[in-house]
Amino acid sequence: MRTIALLCCITALAGCAKTETKAPAASEAPPPPKISLSDVAGKWNVKAMNEAKDTTLLTYEMVATADTSGWTVTFPNRKPIPMRVSTLGANVVVDAGPYPSVLRKGVQVTTHGVFHLDNGKLVGTTFAHYSVTTADSVRRIATEGTRAP
Repeated sequence: MRTIALLCCITALAGCAKTETKAPAASEAPPPPKISLSDVAGKWNVKAMNEAKDTTLLTYEMVATADTSGWTVTFPNRKPIPMRVSTLGANVVVDAGPYPSVLRKGVQVTTHGVFHLDNGKLVGTTFAHYSVTTADSVRRIATEGTRAP
């Protein structure tokens, strides 16, 4: 009987003992490399789509330079609009406006977009901030650009 009691105590103690096991290394992907403006320098044909990406709302040409000066967006039959540009990690951040909206006639718009390179395409999201006092003053637009030939 003593043997059984002793074996039970040993088993209980063994079950409570800490065993140090190393957790497997986290399989985190390394962060994407930082983008350089020279990576995206050139002309881009960009289509702006609804959030579902099933309808093209408009197209435009974007001129990108290897530095923060000289960036423009040009809508069909309009003059180029200067853009303010910066980088943040793997992203290019662009701001433009205010300028007359292409989508909402007679309304001024300011845009804020974030792009990154994805398989040679410039993809991202743009937020259009319309100068109106109604609830629909902001629109989220999906963007995808391909290098112009």
